[in-house]
Amino acid sequence: MVNPVSGVVPLASNFLVPNGTFFVELFAFLVILFLLGRYVVPRINAAMTERQNAIRKEFVDLEVAQADARDAEKTYRDQLADAKHEAAQIREDARQQGAAIIADMRKQAQEESERILRHGRAQLEAERAQAVAALRNEVGSMATDLAGRIVGESLEDDDRQARTVERFISALERESAPAATSGAS
Repeated sequence: MVNPVSGVVPLASNFLVPNGTFFVELFAFLVILFLLGRYVVPRINAAMTERQNAIRKEFVDLEVAQADARDAEKTYRDQLADAKHEAAQIREDARQQGAAIIADMRKQAQEESERILRHGRAQLEAERAQAVAALRNEVGSMATDLAGRIVGESLEDDDRQARTVERFISALERESAPAATSGAS
């Protein structure tokens, strides 16, 4: 309401001018601000600080865990490389042992075959000598019979018969020896 005479609005109705409620509201605001600052904000700050410290600790723990994981991975890779190297060494040792065993077995087989051949040759030589002796006796008796028939006298004397047979076989061997050497060359 405007005063018709002066054209000024009365002071009580001007909202820009503070009145008693304003001071009460201001006082209530300051009390609430004081109470919030005194009791609520420190608790909130303490909770936030505690939470920040927990987060920092988690970051530190995370970094430690990452370092441990990197160390464990490095250890794992080193052990894996060592195991691969050891496996390669074991394979190489086995290969060498296998080659040594094969060489030993070949040597034993060669020695066994040589022993069998020597035994076989010795047996053949013994059988040959036995056959030659048997043939000498048989050929000798046949030759003396034949010679006795041809000459017309008896060669029953054992000593004379043995000398004649030996002379005859020696002559045959001498004749066959030059023929064998000339046939071989």
